[in-house]
Amino acid sequence: MVDFWIDRPVFVTGATGLLGSWLVKRLVEVKADVICLIRDWVPQSELILSGFLDKVKVVRGDVRDQELIERVLGEYEIDTVFHLAAQTIVGIANRNPVSTLDTNIRGTWVLLEACRRSSTVKQIIVASSDKAYGEHKILPYTEENPLQGKHPYDVSKSCADLIAQMYAYTYRLPVVITRCGNLYGGGDLNWNRLIPGTIRSILRGQKPLIRSDGNYVRDYFYVEDAVEAYLLLAQKLSEDRNLIGEAFNFSNEEPITVIELVNLIIKLMEANLTPLILNEASNEIREQYLSSKKARQILKWKPLFSLEEGLNLTINWYKNFFVLKDKIKKFFL
Repeated sequence: MVDFWIDRPVFVTGATGLLGSWLVKRLVEVKADVICLIRDWVPQSELILSGFLDKVKVVRGDVRDQELIERVLGEYEIDTVFHLAAQTIVGIANRNPVSTLDTNIRGTWVLLEACRRSSTVKQIIVASSDKAYGEHKILPYTEENPLQGKHPYDVSKSCADLIAQMYAYTYRLPVVITRCGNLYGGGDLNWNRLIPGTIRSILRGQKPLIRSDGNYVRDYFYVEDAVEAYLLLAQKLSEDRNLIGEAFNFSNEEPITVIELVNLIIKLMEANLTPLILNEASNEIREQYLSSKKARQILKWKPLFSLEEGLNLTINWYKNFFVLKDKIKKFFL
C-alpha cells in the first residue's frame, strides 16, 4: 500500500525523537507530504543528521498549544496524525512529575480536541506505552489488562491512553492506540537509557552501567519495526472503522533480563568488559513484557528484525555517529 501515502498530508508530533525521526524518514521515502512539529532544536537528532528535515515542512512549537495545533491541521489540511510527542524518560518523570504529566496528558487532549474540530483528519495514531499497564502479576500483558500506572511516567501514559479511548468512543474520533515494548535503535541520544548508554560505554572502553540489580525483565522493540507497525496501523484504520478506539501491543515477544541484554551487546561488540551493577533503580516495574497476538491476528503484522539483528544495526549507527562527531570536533579545533 505504498500508493496510500503518496502526497498524503501527514502531521507528526515529536518528530525529532527516536521513533519520530525514523517515522518521518520512512514517510518521506513513501512520498507523503510530511509536516513536523518540533519544540526543541536537537542537532544530533537522526532526523537532522540524515538530512531528512530538509525534505519536510517544519512547525516550531509545543503540542500543548491548541491554537497552534488547530492552525496546523487546518492550513495543511492534515489527513493522518501520528502523535508521538511526550516526555519519555522514567528518571526525569520521577524528578519532575508535573512537567511530565502536563506534556504527556495535556498534550494528548489538546491534540485530540484539535483533531475533533478538524474537518480533514481521517486517521490518528496515538503512541501509548507498555508502561500504561502498570504492574500485573500475569505475564505477558495483553490489551485486556487494565491500565493502572502507579509511578509518574506510567500514570501519564495510562491517562493519555484513556483520554484517547474517550475521544474514540464518545466522539467516534478515528483514533487507534499503540503500546510498544521498550523502543531502541540508532538516534536515541538519551544516554541514561540502557541500550545507547551501554553501547557508548563500550565504544569508550568503559564498563557499562546497570542502574538496577540487572534482573529486571523487559522486551525490546527495534525502531524500524515500530515504524512499519505505525504505517500499517494507519493504513488498516483507513479500511476498517471498526478499529476506532482499539489498542495494539507491538513487541518481538522475546523478554530478556537487563544483565542478559547488556552481555549480549558486549558479545556483539566483541568487547572484553564486565558491567558495573549499581542497584539504584526505584519506582520501576520489575517484570513487564507484551503479547502481540492481537496485532498478529487482526493486522497480520509480524516484526521484521530479531533482537540481534536490531542490535547490530543499532551498534553500527552509534559507531558511525561517534566517528562523525569526532570528525566535526577536529574540524573546529
